[in-house]
Amino acid sequence: MLDLFADETPWQEPLADGAVILRRFARAAADELIKQIENVAQRSPFRQMVTPGGYTMSVAMTNCGERGWTTRQHGYLYSPDDPLTGKPWPAMPQAFRHLSDAASAAAGYRDFCPDACLINRYVPGAKLSLHQDKDEPDLHQPIVSVSLGLPAVFQFGGLKRNDPLVRIMLEHGDVVVWGGASRLFYHGILPLKPGHHPATGDIRYNLTFRRTGKSE
Repeated sequence: MLDLFADETPWQEPLADGAVILRRFARAAADELIKQIENVAQRSPFRQMVTPGGYTMSVAMTNCGERGWTTRQHGYLYSPDDPLTGKPWPAMPQAFRHLSDAASAAAGYRDFCPDACLINRYVPGAKLSLHQDKDEPDLHQPIVSVSLGLPAVFQFGGLKRNDPLVRIMLEHGDVVVWGGASRLFYHGILPLKPGHHPATGDIRYNLTFRRTGKSE
């Protein structure tokens, strides 16, 4: 693991045109981010969503912000209300906004203003199949993705599902930002391996910040 060979100093690794990995960028804020995840989940619990094709996702999800990503029979949408509770999604915590603002600026996207944060919870064996983030109306806006807890292997490809993939180990506090030419690149997470992290136990959390606009 990377932790065995590096200190706490953040650094950047280019990933593709418009995409960068900010190593350890969120570590200083990690404890507060995890605390706020727990607060959000108390109001909008994690759930395993069912895709339009009837597949139950192995990753548990919730949202915060003005809108949240959810599934429906004929597709996906961003909704202002949590269909599980019937209430608006929890407001985005200030710690989330500060981290997203800093990470997007560090990656060169200084005008990013997310209105939604999808929170994924992985347990051992959970994965996220290759997909494109294309449900947002403004594809000029980047995606900011924050890893917390157990390490996971991130796959990043191209504009076609069968394009060659790079596989990168993401660890606690790593942030990936992609936009521009890479905005619609396929990506996913390989099945999470068992382990223990002092901050999250046997869990990995992932925050993905998006600008959804009015997509309803």
